[in-house]
Amino acid sequence: MSSARSRHEAPPADQPDGQAKNRQPRSVRVVLMALMIAMLLAMLDNMIVGTAMPTIVGELGGLSHLSWVVTAYTLATAASTPIWGKLGDMYGRKGIFLTSIVVFLIGSALSGMSQSMDQLIAFRAVQGLGAGGLMVGVMAIIGDLIPPRERGKYQGMMAGVMAVAMIGGPLVGGTLTDHLGWRWSFYINLPLGAIALAMVTAVLHLPKKRAEGRIDYVGAALLTIGIVSLVLITTWGGTEYAWGSGRIIGLGALGVVSLVAFVFVERKVSAPILPLHIFRNRNFSLVTVIGFLVGFVMFGSTTFLPLYQQTVQGASATNSGLLLLPMLLAMMAVSLIAGRVTTNTGKYKMFPVMGGALITVGLFLLAQMDTGTSRFTSGVYMAVLGAGMGFLMQMTMLIAQNSVEMKDMGVGSSSATLFRTIGGSFGVAIFGAIFTNQVTDTMTARLGDKGGSVVSGGAQMDPKSLAKLPAMVKDAYMHAVSSGTHHVFLWGAGISIIGFICAWFIKEIPLRGSEPKSEGSTPDTGSAAEATSAEKAAVSGA
Repeated sequence: MSSARSRHEAPPADQPDGQAKNRQPRSVRVVLMALMIAMLLAMLDNMIVGTAMPTIVGELGGLSHLSWVVTAYTLATAASTPIWGKLGDMYGRKGIFLTSIVVFLIGSALSGMSQSMDQLIAFRAVQGLGAGGLMVGVMAIIGDLIPPRERGKYQGMMAGVMAVAMIGGPLVGGTLTDHLGWRWSFYINLPLGAIALAMVTAVLHLPKKRAEGRIDYVGAALLTIGIVSLVLITTWGGTEYAWGSGRIIGLGALGVVSLVAFVFVERKVSAPILPLHIFRNRNFSLVTVIGFLVGFVMFGSTTFLPLYQQTVQGASATNSGLLLLPMLLAMMAVSLIAGRVTTNTGKYKMFPVMGGALITVGLFLLAQMDTGTSRFTSGVYMAVLGAGMGFLMQMTMLIAQNSVEMKDMGVGSSSATLFRTIGGSFGVAIFGAIFTNQVTDTMTARLGDKGGSVVSGGAQMDPKSLAKLPAMVKDAYMHAVSSGTHHVFLWGAGISIIGFICAWFIKEIPLRGSEPKSEGSTPDTGSAAEATSAEKAAVSGA
């Protein structure tokens, strides 16, 4: 039975299977619970803070720097992700993961004590630095502890954490801000983080590692510059600065030069921060592209779902997290089913294919929404999109981890996470530009130049401002938002076809921990199928 098989660690290379030591299943569950809390911390933070931002600005001021509260966190998370992954590979997963938790908690405490907007931005960067290690650490430790075949059973848990963060974040943030003050949006992380810290320290036992070489400081610096440049382009382009402005073009040139230099450096150093050889594996490269596209269409398109429902369908802004419930529940259910099937059969190629198809169909259906679409109909469309994401979100990570050797588990996990994050940044920026231009054009077409000036300061208008508009202007704006979301989802459907095509080229390599294949079946060159003997991670009870 698969449940029995998951209780055994893979034996060292010099030890027969029969001598494998038993894992304590209760301790495995305790560790997984701690990992889920850590993942929840990283994902929940932005959702909670978003609700508290109006109150924060009212107390600290600095409205012009408001976006940097989010941008600082995002930049630090993206830039630190590959570095945390490599440090875990070099010096051991547990110590690096505990360090990231401590950094995150320090950033949370300092953010809660901020006395100015500048301080809050700086401390949010510290928080983001720790968050990068939390996300990578969770994925890499699960990769160490659970063979890919057995890992499918826990996909529903990971999807559940995402759903809790997206649904509960705004509600918790609003409640804390109203009753305890906005500072508790950050202080709430401290008890949760302390629990995760204590549980990981007491129960998680992983083999200690020695660094195989010096840290690749030059590569880390070049990669950080490249990532920061790309994220700033997607954050500032079309909003703070015009796409053709000197600052955006300069950032683009800096990013390209940095990443080209990074590739050159990584080919020369003995212990690269991001080993390029992992991209020689076909499956890894394909799921990296798919992960980028999933982030692109998921974060890019779903940003506009609450806006559509609040503006066109008249939904309450305070319950914005609940508006995504059909999509998130479908994602959870499908992810759980896909994980169980993968565990029981060892088959997984069909899921990226099905996921790519459903995401394309779901986005195309969402593109059909207009001012007369009911909430029930839009909920069905969102459920289709959520099912597609459920097939892809964790399955791409599983395939990526199965495609690298155990010694590269950290950088493999961080690369998959990084490309999804970068994809999300690009998606939000590009779809945002499409949405804004379409809203402005539609307002101008319906009301003339005065109509375009209504949204000249930005295409998104809060419900209170919308209610104050004259009936004719309000009707025009509702049609404009409907037209904008139509174009966003239609472009998303077109782009997601690329991921669907890539999924067909994935080769179904046996998952580590699966039933042995018949003689003569050979894995892909560069795959991690032979690395099972290196899986020495063990969990023992206190």
